[in-house]
Amino acid sequence: MLAPSSTLSRTGKDPVTTVSHPGDALSRGRLILYIVALGALVALGPFTIDLYLPAFPRVAAEFHAPDSEVQLTLTATTVGFGLGQLFVGPLSDRFGRRRPLLFATALHVVASIAVALAPSVPVLIALRVVQGVGAAGGGVVAMAMVRDLFGGQPLIRMLSRLALVTGLAPILAPVIGSQLLVVLDWRGVFWCLAAYGAVILVAALLLIRETLPPELRRMSGHSTVGQRYRALFGDRVFVGVAIIGGMTFSGLFAYLSSSPFILQDGYRLSAQEFGLAFGINSLGLVIASQASSRIMRRVAPARVLVLSLPVILLAALALIVGGWLVETPPFLAVAIPFFVLVTCAGFTFPTVQVLALAGHGREAGTAASLLGAANFGLAGAISPIVGLLGVTAAHAGLVIAGTSVIALTSLWVLVRPLRHGVISDDTGSIEIPGAIG
Repeated sequence: MLAPSSTLSRTGKDPVTTVSHPGDALSRGRLILYIVALGALVALGPFTIDLYLPAFPRVAAEFHAPDSEVQLTLTATTVGFGLGQLFVGPLSDRFGRRRPLLFATALHVVASIAVALAPSVPVLIALRVVQGVGAAGGGVVAMAMVRDLFGGQPLIRMLSRLALVTGLAPILAPVIGSQLLVVLDWRGVFWCLAAYGAVILVAALLLIRETLPPELRRMSGHSTVGQRYRALFGDRVFVGVAIIGGMTFSGLFAYLSSSPFILQDGYRLSAQEFGLAFGINSLGLVIASQASSRIMRRVAPARVLVLSLPVILLAALALIVGGWLVETPPFLAVAIPFFVLVTCAGFTFPTVQVLALAGHGREAGTAASLLGAANFGLAGAISPIVGLLGVTAAHAGLVIAGTSVIALTSLWVLVRPLRHGVISDDTGSIEIPGAIG
């Protein structure tokens, strides 16, 4: 496996020497294969959490259970997903990427089958925790593998593609789930998730090679889980961008949980019209995620956040003002802020991943696990607040504004985007222009 090599520079200028990373030697065909495989791994978690959301009424009807009890199955999955990442990440740094990935994905397949056969809601809740733990392996290991293989601009491009999947999958999953329910019952959705996990398991066995050599697993100074966590929590920039990522993801989840009620009940959109609105917002996220990698060729990643986070706050304020001025604001007064929110999230997620992972090559798995746990843990805790307040555009805006204020505070207090320097990893510069030191 190739090792990066360069002369470390903190001058804010491009490094003098060339950095070599294992991914640089991949053929175009192999690179595309990795993009598809890693994207499928990242999507497993969001699909596991959100694919069966449209089936809530059917689950409640079959078991004669209250809606609040059925909604706990969603919370259980989110909790399992967050906890699973905290285990899988450090294990992947200690034992390599493939073994934890294979074990977690196999657990997901078994749990999905068990969920499809669940006899009651309490059993369903318990099994959904296990299913969430199994789904956690894909996203964590995918990001760690990207950090193992790439540096500099290739790292930015690959993380932008994974961030696209991270942001897009939760939006598309309920739409796909609703279409599956046209031909399947709610149990059939979980059989589909079991099949998806099985395909990923086979692909990982046959196509994905180990990217973390044994010698890097035993590097001094970061050999234990505690040392890895200390290295991460001792880095104020990592802590800052983890908070930013978690708050932005929570705002996106607040949109996901409230928009079906706001747009369908408040504006009488049909399922097809609602799907079209979701699709337009998804397009904004796709464009922004891919544009961010090009922008970061010339602009420091932290400075992208200087622009994207205030715009999210402005969109949230627009929802608050519109919702408080009139009981039912004009449709565009809600649709446009939602579009801006989702699009700016598309700019934010790749930037967060680059800043968080660039300086932590030794503990990439642990770093990725903390990012994922922060995203889904905070989102699971914060997004239900909209329902507690009462699902309106103003209340959704209030929650999103709160997360934006916390994210902006973290940006300026911890990340400090006006500082310059070249982001460096354990072995040398990774050639990201104008980045913080």
